[in-house]
Amino acid sequence: MRAGSFAKLTQDKENTTQVTFHYVEGHTETFTIPIPAPQFQEEVLNFLDQPWLTFHLNDQTVFICTARLVKVEVKPAIPELQGAGIFPNSLRVSTMQRAATGRLPMNT
Repeated sequence: MRAGSFAKLTQDKENTTQVTFHYVEGHTETFTIPIPAPQFQEEVLNFLDQPWLTFHLNDQTVFICTARLVKVEVKPAIPELQGAGIFPNSLRVSTMQRAATGRLPMNT
């Protein structure tokens, strides 16, 4: 495969960051970018302050309007982010976990 291909990016996970954007309209898009997580961590809040983000892919360029985003997920995690509005050691609760909470045992 040619340089810059997806195969090359997935082989070098230490030097890439996966970002998933969740849009107001309900759909999601995931990008793998060739920036190590520590470097991405330093810039993530600056990125989200930009009105538009631009991703150059092999076959196209994608522009994302940050005003249309409701959530951004980043892998690997960046626990070094600290400050107001940041909750360390958080856990995601799945639908099944939420449904099981508070159920009474069945008496037979």
